[in-house]
Amino acid sequence: MPSGFFAGVPMTRRRMLREGALGFGGVALASLLADGALGEVPAVVAPGPRGPHHRARVRSVIFLYMDGGVSHVDTFDPKPRLRAEDGRPFGLKMEPTQFDDKGAVLGHLWDFKPRGRSGLPVSDLFPHIGGCADELCVVRSMTSNFSEHNAANYFLHSGTGMAGRPSMGAWSTYGLGSACRDLPGYVVLDGGLIPSGGVDCFGAGFLPAVHQASLLRNQQPALANILPLEAKARLQDNKRAAVRALDALAVAGLGTHDALEGAIANYELAYRMQMAVPAATDIAGESEATRRLYGMDAPFEHTRSYGRQCLVARRLVERGVRFVELTCPRAHDNARWDAHGDLRNNHSRNALAIDQPVAGLLKDLRARGLLAETLVVWSGEFGRTPFAQGRDGRDHSPFGFSLWMAGGGVRGGMAYGATDDYGYKAVENKVEIHDLHATLLHLLGLDHERLTYRFGGRDYRLTDVHGQVVRGILA
Repeated sequence: MPSGFFAGVPMTRRRMLREGALGFGGVALASLLADGALGEVPAVVAPGPRGPHHRARVRSVIFLYMDGGVSHVDTFDPKPRLRAEDGRPFGLKMEPTQFDDKGAVLGHLWDFKPRGRSGLPVSDLFPHIGGCADELCVVRSMTSNFSEHNAANYFLHSGTGMAGRPSMGAWSTYGLGSACRDLPGYVVLDGGLIPSGGVDCFGAGFLPAVHQASLLRNQQPALANILPLEAKARLQDNKRAAVRALDALAVAGLGTHDALEGAIANYELAYRMQMAVPAATDIAGESEATRRLYGMDAPFEHTRSYGRQCLVARRLVERGVRFVELTCPRAHDNARWDAHGDLRNNHSRNALAIDQPVAGLLKDLRARGLLAETLVVWSGEFGRTPFAQGRDGRDHSPFGFSLWMAGGGVRGGMAYGATDDYGYKAVENKVEIHDLHATLLHLLGLDHERLTYRFGGRDYRLTDVHGQVVRGILA
């Protein structure tokens, strides 16, 4: 055949490119699907730094989210003055509250005891967690910019008080990817209560779609449709081949497109997850001793439920999942830790649900050598007032509250920062949510000022233009 001709028709460069477009798309897709690098989402699907900025102290984060706002003065920040002045008028200027129902001083309802070799005070609400006091780094000077659940939840998760921004889990996988090829890098375990603000708390925002959380149920199977419907593997392989061909047509026609490429990557990940997720979430093979450690034999059903979540969280980080978040069970109906009334019953039931499982998680991670490479964070979105709401509740308070961390990179058996004598406002070593995020990223090996994403004509980051690493808690 004469050079430059195809089927008797001259082959111009433009015609060759047009008619070869499907082939180019197929080549690109084949490369994408064949990427075998463990833990790496193909760069064409999920562009990002893809590696640490400095030596990481931890590989994974487990975020134990205490939805609703735990009363810090009843748990990790003892204030004798509250007991001494119980029932008296509050001695400081009161800021506006969510319901503006401001009563007298309300003493803490549980006693505190020094725990462990460190003598760290922990409330009687948490006898099991108190037994792990030497692992805990309690930050007593946390603050938030919001006192309403939705905005405070978005702020805690994404660094802004509105929906639609990437969550800290999404930023973590954007910066580092996953350490497991067959499981998502960011997983949320649904304990029964999705936070106020909904699943936007776990979203990827403007980051590539592959970085949003995968929500797993607290049961087997953990995902709907995770088990193949086909009787034979060959039938499923044929369907996957057909999907690949259709994807190749779409890629060729649309070119680079985040939603499309994210969907392609997620289809392939979903296929690999059909084996990995059931194996990771099936606790049947765990020993009886391990199950007891997590409270799986406890009489309270919500202790058993949360124990299962904690055990699955350990199994996920064992397999390289980068960021795991646990949500709360319905231990006090739908009230979460949000004790505007009936504080004693609310906090007692919620603490009973999570106390033994969380302690079991810390002990199990330590015994397996995983705590050194895992950061465990326990926090709600804000604290509660030291004065009463109504007769027996506390309203929201963002001015000073407590969280704790344990594991790689942080000092155990210590309290950092302080609130005033009433536990109302942070007065020493104030820590903001942006500082928390900067510290989490630092421990993962990421510089929060360098982890950026270009969107809408400007560079964004998890900490916006704020945030300092809290070096006083680092080991």
